Order: sequence, then structure tokens, then C-alpha cells
Amino acid sequence: MKDTIWVKLVLALSGIIGVAIGLSALFWPRAFFASSGTILGDDISLMSEVRAPAMVLVLFGAVMMGAVVVPKIRKGALWAAALLYLSYGMGRVISVALDGVPHANILMALVIELGIGLLCIYVLRTQRIPA
Repeated sequence: MKDTIWVKLVLALSGIIGVAIGLSALFWPRAFFASSGTILGDDISLMSEVRAPAMVLVLFGAVMMGAVVVPKIRKGALWAAALLYLSYGMGRVISVALDGVPHANILMALVIELGIGLLCIYVLRTQRIPA
């Protein structure tokens, strides 16, 4: 693959969003979730369930950002980004179908997640990225 700015831009965007959302949910979960109308309260077990996937976002986001400067991991990082964002987006689609329409911020997250996931798939299909 020619080293394109397009691939790096998609990885950087995916990584920055993952790290930012992950850190917000990891360290300030009550405020972060309250912004979309979700009140977490003081349930310690619930906080653990919120912080665990937040850390996944931070670590995957860091890998995506690292792939901007480490060519050998770009293809894997793009696949990871695609799977991560599409799984979040599709989970939200299923939730809408089963539970109803959530807060507007969550709908925006759904659109962004599916958009980034599909963008990563597009880059994987159109760019020649060495394994």
C-alpha cells in the first residue's frame, strides 16, 4: 500500500474518539452518562460494568492511534476499529428495535459508530494495506 494520509486520518480519528469516549466513561462515568439522560447512581457493580468497556475503548483507541506511526499494525488496527465501532453501532440498533428510541445523544453515537465502522471497512477494501 502506498502510505496514504487517508488511512492515517481514519486511524487517528477512530483512535482519538475511542480514547476520548473511553477516558470520559472511565474516569467521569456519572457526568458522561448523565449527558445522555442516564443516571448511574451509586451501584458499585454497575460502575464496574461501565468502566470495563470504557477501558476497552481506551486501549483499542490507543492501538488505532499507534497504527498511525507503526505501519505494520495498520491493517489489524483498521479491522479492530471496524469491528469495535460496528459492534457498538449494531448493538444500539438492536436496542432501538427491542427497547425503543433512546436519548438524541445516544442516537448520534449510533450514527457516528456505524459511520466510523463503515469508513474503516471502506478503507480496508479500497487501500492496499500490507498484512
